[in-house]
Amino acid sequence: MPTPDGPAHPRATPGHRRAAGPEDPVWRAIRTKRVIRRFEDRPLDAVHLDRILHAGRRAASSKNLQRWEFIVCVDRAHLRELGQVGHAAGHLAGAAAGIALVTPDPRQPGTPLSVMFDLGQAAANMMLAAWELGVGSVPATVYEHDLARRLLGYPETHHCEYLLSFGYPADPAELRAPPRAGGRRPIADIVHRERWGRRDGPT
Repeated sequence: MPTPDGPAHPRATPGHRRAAGPEDPVWRAIRTKRVIRRFEDRPLDAVHLDRILHAGRRAASSKNLQRWEFIVCVDRAHLRELGQVGHAAGHLAGAAAGIALVTPDPRQPGTPLSVMFDLGQAAANMMLAAWELGVGSVPATVYEHDLARRLLGYPETHHCEYLLSFGYPADPAELRAPPRAGGRRPIADIVHRERWGRRDGPT
């Protein structure tokens, strides 16, 4: 039955674990997702954009405070302007949609660092949900904060460190391309067992 978050999916019954095989959709999205910086010149389907936003809304957060706001930008002229907020933000100019991730200012006294961890979870949800829909994405870091505030209009109490670009890939083959060999550090190089430096054990 449909829900406000999109089509309903069957739930696992108590005591039943879904097999974590190579075709598990969550694992497939995690394994195959890649950064997309060039997009087709067409708008996102409204259903796809709605699903992406709901994916961010559904993210977990510390104490369930949900300290985020999402500013959705689809006007081409506005996206071109937003492409100037960082030295690597130019991809926003060609995106079908840009989503600014706005939080209470994390630099203010008493603001816990968890606000940025929570924001990362929301961003990851959005980008993975987008990939499953055939929509590419890439983040941009804001360096020109005064410009970002002028273009997006968020209040002085809030802060925008990142924007996300979304769009259908200019090269659809990127959606089907296998992960690049050597693109990630070996698991043995990053996993420690019980204490730093202890690397023996199963991988």
